[in-house]
Amino acid sequence: MSTAEPNPATNPPQVNPTERNAAADNAGAADPPTSTYPRRRSYKRWILLAAFVVLAVAGTFLWHYLSGFESTDDAQVDVHLYPVSARISGYIQKVNVEDNQWVKEGATLVEIDPTDYEVALARAQAALDTSEAAAKGLNIDVPISSVDTSSQLKSTSSDIKDAEAAIQAAEKQAAAAHARVLEAQAENVKAQEDVNRYHLLLTKEEVPKQVYDHAYAAAATDVAAVAAAEADEAAAQQAVLEAHSRLTEAEAHYEDAQAGPQRVASTRAKALSAIADVQQKRAAVEQAQLNLGYTKIFAPVAGEVTKKVVVGLNVDPGEQLLTVVPLDQVWITANFKETQLKHMRVGQKASIELDSNGRTYNGHVDSIAGGTGPIFSLLPPENATGNYVKIVQRVPVKIVLEQGENRDRQLRPGMNVEAKVYLR
Repeated sequence: MSTAEPNPATNPPQVNPTERNAAADNAGAADPPTSTYPRRRSYKRWILLAAFVVLAVAGTFLWHYLSGFESTDDAQVDVHLYPVSARISGYIQKVNVEDNQWVKEGATLVEIDPTDYEVALARAQAALDTSEAAAKGLNIDVPISSVDTSSQLKSTSSDIKDAEAAIQAAEKQAAAAHARVLEAQAENVKAQEDVNRYHLLLTKEEVPKQVYDHAYAAAATDVAAVAAAEADEAAAQQAVLEAHSRLTEAEAHYEDAQAGPQRVASTRAKALSAIADVQQKRAAVEQAQLNLGYTKIFAPVAGEVTKKVVVGLNVDPGEQLLTVVPLDQVWITANFKETQLKHMRVGQKASIELDSNGRTYNGHVDSIAGGTGPIFSLLPPENATGNYVKIVQRVPVKIVLEQGENRDRQLRPGMNVEAKVYLR
């Protein structure tokens, strides 16, 4: 190599004008990509900013929505159950409903055999008639016997009339006693027939021995009632004879006026006693009417029936026969955590989702319980080391449905639901 040859490291190669122009053209062609790169970075910033704004707005709306209600799945359907029981004892002769049947308020559910109570009412009415007749006779005696002692001598004729009235009253009592004899005899015939019929059924083991014993005791009672009625009739006949004797005595004691005041007091006392007896007999009639009315048992409310009674059962007073479930009166008991009650108020709207069909019902908060749920302790909870442990308690909140929400009666007591209360 000669010294005149240029060194490539120190001397750059020479470029001719044609090559320089070509390089300039090439440089001009490469300028556009270099100038658009900052603009692409600017677009990405705007896209990221817009996405951040959208997420912030969506998060704000989501927070606002989630903070606008409180919900719990610890909720169930509740209702008041109406037990239906018998107020008298007797034999069930008819049951007018089946299990899970819907009944209206006042519908006849069960009928008890009314025969015994009809007889009791007739007997009480007969006793009342007798007492009223006796009281009427005594009330006639009172104004006559209260005549002044000085005028009793002149009013002996009135005493004779009183005696005659007493005879009429005694004869009425005798007639009433005879009617009671006929009534007792008729009841005795029926009771004896019942004994014979139940005896045949007992031999065939178609009725329990308790029913036969009851019929046998009733027959024995009716036999005694016949004897008592016949004795009352004999006494009434004797009273008639005594009334005639009093008439003779009144005529014989025409001038007897010394015992006037005593007779007045005695008659007044008897009249008061007769009035009290009438009131007692009238009360007995009213009680017999009530007992007869109790032979029909009615539905206290409209609802579905769950029955425990069947035809042929002998029931006692207070024995529960059926239960009526008023499905139109259900409500929701939602157990919210105590931390969820900060903004919860009575009257706030609520929605209830039923687990069985997924349907949503509308309602509102009716009340908030005055204490926590049934499972709580009055002592502060402690762990194994004896340190205090804070446990979030649940408070029952009563939610009632809006009018007409449960028309299909799908909400049943005890069903699980999810309750949501809107705080705004």
